[in-house]
Amino acid sequence: MAKRTSRAFNIPNLLTYGRILAVPAIVLCFFMEGRLQSSDLARWSALGLFIAASVTDYFDGYLARTWQQTSNIGRMLDPIADKLLVSTCLLLLAADTDRTIAGWTLWAAIIILCREILVSGLREYLAALKVSVPVTQLAKWKTAIQMLAIGFLLAGPAGDKVLPYTTQTGIALLWISAIVTLYTGYDYFRAGLKHIVEE
Repeated sequence: MAKRTSRAFNIPNLLTYGRILAVPAIVLCFFMEGRLQSSDLARWSALGLFIAASVTDYFDGYLARTWQQTSNIGRMLDPIADKLLVSTCLLLLAADTDRTIAGWTLWAAIIILCREILVSGLREYLAALKVSVPVTQLAKWKTAIQMLAIGFLLAGPAGDKVLPYTTQTGIALLWISAIVTLYTGYDYFRAGLKHIVEE
């Protein structure tokens, strides 16, 4: 029992817990003034937290493998933490006062959110069949582009004052991410469909 408890609180898992806790902290940055307000301070604070959370996404997996500290709770929470971080930031950016994600760009966010939900459902179904669908290299690139896009969009108008076209770069990267997301989603369903048909 003690060994199981220590594994739940090893460093890789603590990094994952930290990434989950960063989600409400990022939202709170936009509510510093008691209401949803995307001030420069709110954006830079949220970006700092997002970058820290994104860095833990790399290190928790790397350290778990290097130190042989993989655990069931880590395998379960790692993808959940990623999806919570991405989904919350996309919703926040669509609702903020600057409407960072608006108009046709909302479709890019919707594509990403729908794919994450559908693939999570597929993975859960296949797990019940004792079938695992490995994460492809392209899916890892998709996650990297998503994180980069959200980083630029969190900086948004505050970032435009430092680096022109920060917001536009974020929007372009979000669309690229959405296109890659569609392809990787199709890839997962194609791999999973044969198991559903066989059943």
